[in-house]
Amino acid sequence: MDRARIAALPFFVGLPEQELDAVAAAAGEVEFAAGESLTAEGQFGHGLYFIEEGTADVSTNGTKIGAVEPGDVVGEVAVLASGRRTASVVATSPVRAVSLFKREVWALEDKAPEAARRLRVALDAHRDDSS
Repeated sequence: MDRARIAALPFFVGLPEQELDAVAAAAGEVEFAAGESLTAEGQFGHGLYFIEEGTADVSTNGTKIGAVEPGDVVGEVAVLASGRRTASVVATSPVRAVSLFKREVWALEDKAPEAARRLRVALDAHRDDSS
């Protein structure tokens, strides 16, 4: 993936060039149609998504608890902590996202430590939100 595209994501703004290169080398792209699930609560989570375009609703136990929009990251709890999705995320419009699989996320610890730190901060924030 193009480094400039990664650098444009709010989550990665200000990362050193070598870290942007590491993320870009590992990243993929995924698109979801309106109504399609990005994640399903209770399922095993093997990747996370950085939303570039579109919106989605977040729910647990069938109750909407929030929404995501461009700039948000989803799926990090399953990838970094629990292994299972803690919420369902369903696109409310067409969504384009940058994706990272679990093995690439773990590799960021060595290749892009600031990016990995930011993911841990996002994880902690989502854990605090659900407490």
